[in-house]
Amino acid sequence: MSKFSAIYIEEQCLGLPRVQEILRQCPDIPNIRCERYGEVFNLKAQNFRLQKKQAGLILAKKHQGFVLPTPQGYGFGNQHSYYFSHMLNCPYDCRYCFLQGMYRSAHHVLFVNYEDFERDIEQTIADCAGEPCYFYSGYDCDSLAFEQYSQFAAHFIPIFQRHPQAYLEIRTKSAQIRALLKQKASQNVVIALSFSPENISGQLEHRVPALSKRIEAAKKLQKQGWPIALRFEPLIYHQGYQDHYQALFSRLFRELDVSTLHSVSLGFFRMPQTFFKNILKLYPDEPLFAQGFSTQNGITSYAAALEAEMTTSCEKRLFQHIPKHLYYRCKMELQQG
Repeated sequence: MSKFSAIYIEEQCLGLPRVQEILRQCPDIPNIRCERYGEVFNLKAQNFRLQKKQAGLILAKKHQGFVLPTPQGYGFGNQHSYYFSHMLNCPYDCRYCFLQGMYRSAHHVLFVNYEDFERDIEQTIADCAGEPCYFYSGYDCDSLAFEQYSQFAAHFIPIFQRHPQAYLEIRTKSAQIRALLKQKASQNVVIALSFSPENISGQLEHRVPALSKRIEAAKKLQKQGWPIALRFEPLIYHQGYQDHYQALFSRLFRELDVSTLHSVSLGFFRMPQTFFKNILKLYPDEPLFAQGFSTQNGITSYAAALEAEMTTSCEKRLFQHIPKHLYYRCKMELQQG
């Protein structure tokens, strides 16, 4: 992962040990103080595409909305279902990612007041009165890609180890698993790994670790006892997609222990039309956006007939490798932003 162009620090965060540790790791990177992170992150006339080449890191405090209900259709569909975002933006550069259409800036924002997140997570668990509840990390960022600096897993996993009725899904494309291997595996902490066919990953998932490295990471996690989930989201239409997804499924389920998998899901490209238009301005010549999309009720996605075809095809191939009880289809509908 490339170094940051600069580290922006809110004045109120300067004395925090978490901030000082990050600065210790980055002694040669310029430090710039600011009053609030929005002064940098929300500036007009920023070019996400250019900034993405070497983004900065913003260290800030979040003041509200630490734990939020999940969007409709996200995750397992449990009535007690929440997400939290300790970061905004991702070091990877996936061409289909909605974040590049939602934010003006490609800078990474790390909210360093973990204790406030912890307080609201604990309160939310208490409000569920002993019933199972589910928390998702990785909606606005990649949960593990910045672990070297964020120490996210090291801080948050012990919270859920104290509450076995509360489940945490950590969504990632990263192979940075050292922090997980240092801890005892927790059956209520699910490591959800996102995969695409190798040809699609090479074309559209820039900076993402090689498929072989991520499979090796998954094998190590399984060996230590961590629950592993596989996420094929979003499915990407392209010539020969049937064979490419079949090859991906065959490789993954040959190398991983299917009997210990937590779950497997498929999901489709969904994006508010305003985000989609913003991304088209950034990448007007991207072939991905020139095929099979339609907009209904402000949401851009593949046409219904194409989605149905891909669902039937990929599910048929998937069920050659896994029992149906492991499977669910993500039906998340992002709201118009």
